[in-house]
Amino acid sequence: MLTARNIEILKAIVEEFIQTAEPVGSKTLVDKYGLPYSSATIRNDMAQLENLGYLEKPHTSAGRVPSNKGYQFYCENILEAHENSDIKFAIANIFTNESINIEDAIKESCELIADMTNLVSGVLGPDASHQTLKHLKLFPLDPKTAICVFITSSGHTQNKMFNFQDEVSLSDIQKCMEILNDNLCDTPIAELNHRLKDIRPLLCENVKRHEMLFNAFYAAFVKFASETLYMSGTSNMMYQPEFSDIEKLKEFTKIVNDSKLFRNLLSEKKNDDNAVVTHTESGTDLLWFDDIAVISSDIQYGDNDTAKLMVVGPNRMQYDKVMSLLNYIKRQVDRYRGDKDGKQEKEER
Repeated sequence: MLTARNIEILKAIVEEFIQTAEPVGSKTLVDKYGLPYSSATIRNDMAQLENLGYLEKPHTSAGRVPSNKGYQFYCENILEAHENSDIKFAIANIFTNESINIEDAIKESCELIADMTNLVSGVLGPDASHQTLKHLKLFPLDPKTAICVFITSSGHTQNKMFNFQDEVSLSDIQKCMEILNDNLCDTPIAELNHRLKDIRPLLCENVKRHEMLFNAFYAAFVKFASETLYMSGTSNMMYQPEFSDIEKLKEFTKIVNDSKLFRNLLSEKKNDDNAVVTHTESGTDLLWFDDIAVISSDIQYGDNDTAKLMVVGPNRMQYDKVMSLLNYIKRQVDRYRGDKDGKQEKEER
């Protein structure tokens, strides 16, 4: 059980380390934070907090740094909400743009968070490994451009823009769609590109511009199967002291740019005894492992799908600001979907 003084000292150490990335000593706590205790008393409490696992002592310094357990306690018991009206106003503007779809609105919000926090922000979409394709729709915009809509067994939809090198006739597009829907329905998402190769001869027999259409769909299938992760701000980690080691930065970049690796990592770490996990009342999950923190919040991504909105970075981050922004985006997504559903109901009536 921590005393009120323990908590006051831990709070100051966490907030100072977040700002400076330097181990915190008793003199800093007295001079900068004006704690009304002697340096000896503070050092005593710091030693207690270290013994309890809330602080760590780097070998090269007399100061202390928060442990992952310390960050967990801080987020669960000390953290105060941080309101930033300027960022929230910018996010609200994204979602009130009637010409933008929900996926793009979320991506733009992630880019904004990454820019404003100097961390990595992104969305981990629904796991498509257990889904199958139910239907394809292709909408020509002009002779060289079309939008393809993918609809999966879970009701998830995703749009892909096709830009053809040469003009494609409407009859070719219609025939191609018939063949694809007849032969690819109920195909697992991960097997779409392989199955497309199998029906290539059928396309050759029935579609004039078959080669161009085949290439367009093959590229789209590969992306559709892999694009369940969108991350913005990966380069921000170059400026974080925790990632000054280039090999560590490369490994981090590799993981956060591969949805399968990242999904597996999160799953493994949640079952790792050395990792720390917590769930807040607002619905935000926090995961700490090594020097990394992952803050995530589930959002409704489709009629039957959820995605994870995330901020990833060093465990030394401004939790109050980040968690407030994630919760705000979640509310904007819910409001956006509610508005869209309401409009659709009115139109159907």
